[in-house]
Amino acid sequence: MDALRKTSLVAGGFYVLTFVSIPTVALYRPVRDADYLVGTTSETPVVVGAVLEVIVALACVGTAVALFPVVKRQGEARALGFVAARTVEATGILVGVASILTLVGLRRAGIGTEALATAPALVALYDSMFLLSQSLVPAVNALLLGSLLYQSRLVPRVLPLLGMVGAPLLVASDAGVLFGGWDRLSPVTAVGALPIAVWEFSLSVYLIARGLRPARDVAV
Repeated sequence: MDALRKTSLVAGGFYVLTFVSIPTVALYRPVRDADYLVGTTSETPVVVGAVLEVIVALACVGTAVALFPVVKRQGEARALGFVAARTVEATGILVGVASILTLVGLRRAGIGTEALATAPALVALYDSMFLLSQSLVPAVNALLLGSLLYQSRLVPRVLPLLGMVGAPLLVASDAGVLFGGWDRLSPVTAVGALPIAVWEFSLSVYLIARGLRPARDVAV
């Protein structure tokens, strides 16, 4: 197995891992209850959701580190930007996880009714960090990595094209949330995020199944 194939498998594997947090929408549902801090529901789903998001944060950085040596030959500044954006994304995810774990910690400490007003603030912080790190930054990632892959033809051009077209749609969806047009969990945001999700999942499948094209097949 040559180095390029190994890089493809590693990057594809990391991209697959970035999808493990999909269940967190359901797993975090209990923290949105007004009485979560004084409730008796199990904490396990929330903690599992936090662990999954930590995995996603690490996988985000992994995708950029794995692909950087290859894509930097097509544009080092954009490749560095991709690594930086992925790092920012991971940092934002971890901040959001910290707010959720803080909520769990307050519940375990038996703070009770004294901290009921704190719970919505921590959930709001998580939502804000999600909007920035797991919604807005992926649009930047799609433009940076997408343009590099489209230019180099390391993968079929239809894949990065999907990401570059989906990026402005995702930004528009995020703007609607930011200005109060719709909720972060509304169907509108789901539709706006779909092209980027398809782009990243399709890229992961292609990298694992076929791999990056060798340098001799690249037409810049």
